Amino acid sequence: MINAGSTAWVLVSAALVMLMTPGLALFYGGLVRSKSVLNMMMMNLVCLGVVGVLWMLFGFSLVFGGDVGAGLLGGLDHAGLRDAAALVGPDSDRIPLLAFAMFQLMFAVITAALLAGAIADRAKFWSWVLFVVLWSCFVYFPLAHWVFSFDGYVSEHGGWMANNLKLLDFAGGTVVEMNSGASALALAIVLGRRRGWPKESMRPHNMPNVLLGMGLLWFGWFGFNAGSALAVNGVAANAFSTTMTASAAGVITWLVYEQFAEGRPTSLGAASGAIAGLVGITPACGFVDTWGALVIGGLAGVVCALAIKLKYRLGYDDSLDVVALHGVGGVLGTLMIGLFATTGVNPAGADGLFYGGGIGQLGRQALAVLVTVCYAFGVTFLLAWLVRSTVGFRVDREVEFAGIDEAEHAESGYDLSTLGSTGRGQGGAGISGTVSRGAATTGQEGSAT
Repeated sequence: MINAGSTAWVLVSAALVMLMTPGLALFYGGLVRSKSVLNMMMMNLVCLGVVGVLWMLFGFSLVFGGDVGAGLLGGLDHAGLRDAAALVGPDSDRIPLLAFAMFQLMFAVITAALLAGAIADRAKFWSWVLFVVLWSCFVYFPLAHWVFSFDGYVSEHGGWMANNLKLLDFAGGTVVEMNSGASALALAIVLGRRRGWPKESMRPHNMPNVLLGMGLLWFGWFGFNAGSALAVNGVAANAFSTTMTASAAGVITWLVYEQFAEGRPTSLGAASGAIAGLVGITPACGFVDTWGALVIGGLAGVVCALAIKLKYRLGYDDSLDVVALHGVGGVLGTLMIGLFATTGVNPAGADGLFYGGGIGQLGRQALAVLVTVCYAFGVTFLLAWLVRSTVGFRVDREVEFAGIDEAEHAESGYDLSTLGSTGRGQGGAGISGTVSRGAATTGQEGSAT
């Protein structure tokens, strides 16, 4: 019998996570220069279409179908999502399989969209679409099966990380965060630096949009984390509370770091700190208490801020700091489970080192980190190189300097000219096709999700 409350919560959570993709589009769009804002937002929003179709056709089945190849991938028993009457979950919390499928779809969408930030200002739109198709099939779907497909929920057998390694990852520290961070690094290396980076400062052009996008991401993250309980229960309430605690701590520690390191706190620092805390708590939110969340979020705010400096030292151009926030933050949160997890919060979890559980769980978490990063980086590098070598991945030099929005989409984000002709028969002033380039393009480059 369907549990109405749990079903409603999963559906609402799916809608909250879906909202994160347009939120990310606003966030990323504000962080880039004005001449590429539409391209960046399009690269995010198209993931809803591309991944949504793949998920319906075979993606959900490859992630949650019965094991093929010793738990490395799911089968095609759910292809086409024709399981309209199927229920999943324990007897006390049965929900429709389609509700679960839509919730998990939104994870796949936002993970693909995150990668766009690493190659802002320089990627061809249709090459990006092709890459998203390949990356979803060969990177996201296998990794998601290893971690999210656990015994007895959808299929009889699940992926090896969840069931054999006994990895603890409540809402996607491996599949979403580390995966996107490692994949973003591979993409940034294959496409190369933006023209003029790092000598030319590439300042965020619209901070109000950045802050609005951050707010939508923070709001949607409650569905992302607390919804992963897949039920209306104490674990969901704990995940909600730890999510809020960690993100709040991330804001404070990032701002304090900025004050000491740069001499003043910034709005971009506050936004980045919130995202860092949210990323860090994502894998741990259902396994640690609020004190553990306070430590994880606080550490994430400082560690991720420091990690941003690595790209200047190492010379890779991750445009919007996906590696520093998602990659490093995901690693931190996943490892911290081995220290702060407690069965007092979730009996299905384990006790970490600081709660009397020994070092075993920390070792399992570390192995999962290593496998995830190596697999995501290696396969993404190969796929990006393949796209670059066949259809081309990067726009021409002239396009990059002039503005990618006009070349790729025949549109501009800010057409503010009122110099066009006026026609009485048309009822008002015409608007010319002149593109506004008025946004500032100098200053300090900022962080992003």
